Amino acid sequence: MTAPHDAPTAMELLESVREWLDREVIPATDGRLRFHARVASNVLGMVEREIELGPAQEAAHRRRLAQLGVADDAELAAAIRSRAFDDRADELRDLLAETVRDKLAVANPRYL
Repeated sequence: MTAPHDAPTAMELLESVREWLDREVIPATDGRLRFHARVASNVLGMVEREIELGPAQEAAHRRRLAQLGVADDAELAAAIRSRAFDDRADELRDLLAETVRDKLAVANPRYL
């Protein structure tokens, strides 16, 4: 929690709404409304995970980019297109796999 905000935290609010959807709304609905409630619950879960994991993932991503010698994702994509990493393909693949794992940890950890 950051000043000047009091309890509950943004994370606690997100969790509360997501749990309400999961426990009360989804079981009590069907069809299109149930589907949309599940989507909303999944979105809230993603936001919770991004808030929780985001700072560490951002730092790790910056380290990976620095290890590859590029400033950002656009420069990385350009270097890949220009075949600048052909002699470092294994290293590139491993670092990109770490990035994908980080993204899945937020988007849907069950896919890991």
